[in-house]
Amino acid sequence: MNMTNIALTRPQAITQEIDVFVCKRKSNAAEALQMLRDGHYVLIADYYSTGLSLLRMLKDELESHLPHHTYDEQREFRSTYRKLSHQIIVPIAEHKIALRKAPSIGWLKILYPDIEHFALPFPVLQGLNSAWQWYTKGVETPVLEHKLFPYYGVYFPTRFEHLRIFDRWLQKYKGKKGFAYDIGTGSGILTFQMLRYGFRHITATDHNPNAIAGMQEEIKRRHKRLPVSLLYGDLFAGSEPEADLIVFNPPWLPATYQAQDMDSAMYYDEDLFPRFFAEAVQRLKPEGKILIFFSNLAKIHYPDVKHPIEEELKNARRFVKDSVFKKSVLPASAKTRRNQHWRRKEVVELWQLSLHPQIRDKNTL
Repeated sequence: MNMTNIALTRPQAITQEIDVFVCKRKSNAAEALQMLRDGHYVLIADYYSTGLSLLRMLKDELESHLPHHTYDEQREFRSTYRKLSHQIIVPIAEHKIALRKAPSIGWLKILYPDIEHFALPFPVLQGLNSAWQWYTKGVETPVLEHKLFPYYGVYFPTRFEHLRIFDRWLQKYKGKKGFAYDIGTGSGILTFQMLRYGFRHITATDHNPNAIAGMQEEIKRRHKRLPVSLLYGDLFAGSEPEADLIVFNPPWLPATYQAQDMDSAMYYDEDLFPRFFAEAVQRLKPEGKILIFFSNLAKIHYPDVKHPIEEELKNARRFVKDSVFKKSVLPASAKTRRNQHWRRKEVVELWQLSLHPQIRDKNTL
């Protein structure tokens, strides 16, 4: 796929003139925090560390005033912190952070070739910096023999229970391996797992252009021609061939607000699963299988929420359940500052579905 006509996703640059409160190392920190609370932008103007200090003070102040123990309280806390912290901005000049002792971030040139002078929120720069480290150094996983080099703005796994389940499933799989779909490929890890177990061709799709750009580079990095087609678009991205296997790793939490940035990889709209199943039933061979990764995370936090896969099986006569593989999630790291007590209850799921006999028999006529 040629990405020349597809714009990469990037954080919005601040290019217009705006009123700012200039903050330096010796500025009055309390005054800067008050400016943030009043809705003003604060421009960091000397050292990169000045921005780090202001962010730390902002977080400490919010933690002392806002509840942040339950899951919903933490989401509200993060929303408030995000709003105020994104009012702390940093100047960019000639694709470099115009502050002393600032890190060098290659994404500034890759993602903003058309702009040389602009500003970005400080947390956005932190995210760009982390993403640059992952992209340049690579990320190891327990299910691949090579590293992944995730592109900016692309989801990649930091927890591996579901990948281990998939690896064991692939080891035991005796079905045909002619053609498979990887829907919402992200960093491409599921595609590379399937290639490792002998699938002869895989079409990987994603509605995030950065995921497709990143996968193009991953494939080139392997230094050989891989049997992978990349399609930019929603779900099946218009691809119509029938598959022996359709793999789908959707978001695991229902969206309760307008998703932003990478949140679309974490939160699903209510129409996502119905649309997926409606398209998948048209693209599965009579003896093919669908694998869907999911979790009980939504049920833990929102007991009344309906399980989208169970709802499909109960209300539509399109698929039947073959099996569900489940694995408990490891405890949260002791280093995390969030209260993640619910991890003790979390279970990841791998659902294996087949076509309903009525549809399968019709398709074989």
